[in-house]
Amino acid sequence: MSSELSDCVRRSLNRYFRDLDGQTPHAVHAMVLKCVELPMLEVVMKQAAGNQTVAAEILGISRGTLRRMLLEHELL
Repeated sequence: MSSELSDCVRRSLNRYFRDLDGQTPHAVHAMVLKCVELPMLEVVMKQAAGNQTVAAEILGISRGTLRRMLLEHELL
C-alpha cells in the first residue's frame, strides 16, 4: 500500500513540475504536507470512529499533536 501512495505522490509531483511552465517551484514540502494531511486526518478519524486517542495511536503521534492538527484543519 505505501508503494501505491508513493507512486501517487510521485506522479502528482511530476505533473506539478511539468505544469510549472518555466516558473520556479517553491515550498514544495509544505505544499505536499498540506495536500496530504487533511484527507489523511479525515480517513483516520473515520476509521477511529472519532476517537482521538485511537486516531493518534493509528497515526503514531500524541493526542495533543492530533488535536492541534484537527484544529488547524477545522475538523473540531
